[in-house]
Amino acid sequence: MGYDDAGPDGPLPLVLVHGHPFNRSMWAPQREHFSRAGRRVIVPDLRGYGESTVVAGTTPLDVFATDIAALLDHLGVGEVVLGGLSMGGQIVMEMHRLFPERIRGLLLADTTAQAETPQGRRARNAMADRLLREGMSPYAHEVLSTMVAPANVRRLPAVAEHVLGMMRGTSPQGAAAALRGRAERPDYVETLSQVAVPTTVVVGSDDEFTPIDDARLMHKVIPGATLAVVEGAGHMPNLERPAEFNQALADLFDSIDRKG
Repeated sequence: MGYDDAGPDGPLPLVLVHGHPFNRSMWAPQREHFSRAGRRVIVPDLRGYGESTVVAGTTPLDVFATDIAALLDHLGVGEVVLGGLSMGGQIVMEMHRLFPERIRGLLLADTTAQAETPQGRRARNAMADRLLREGMSPYAHEVLSTMVAPANVRRLPAVAEHVLGMMRGTSPQGAAAALRGRAERPDYVETLSQVAVPTTVVVGSDDEFTPIDDARLMHKVIPGATLAVVEGAGHMPNLERPAEFNQALADLFDSIDRKG
């Protein structure tokens, strides 16, 4: 696994899990901000993405989750604050299901807790076939203005170029394996109702992939959760509006400090 481990060796590291079809560089604003603020920040590349090994076939969410747990074991890390965006958020939910004792706080960004639908399963498997057939570039250009709000594609060209570059640089085999795994994802609504740690749900106001209603459902289900809607952002508020996103994450740490 490729990963960054930045900042001092503090008692409660922040672990951030990227989405599809990206890599750990999507968390650069958060890694830089929170490591400078004195937090240890660990950001891995998931298998099939970035600098991690590409494994073809099907990669279920529990495999991603156990990979991250193994990395934390390798680093000698026990409890963490765990955050993820989109597919990364679903991996975070799977980690909470498997390893709740390791988690002191949760950040769920632009993600959904419901099980995949039959129509969604067909669409994900069809997209996996397409990526293997065509490569990543046609898909990347097609979805750029959905990943990043159209106004921000024009207003923030460096962000748009970064997002496009991550998508184009992803292995089609790795992306297809993740899509096939997500096609079989379970429902996390019930397990989220059992969350016992401070949790923040974040969503971009203009997110078309995971709309605000999905975020509101998680906010309603998770006891004591906080909902932060980032105005003027699409599916990637951590890059489109990093100051607002970082503030939501800082507020989560404040909640954890007050509780602990």
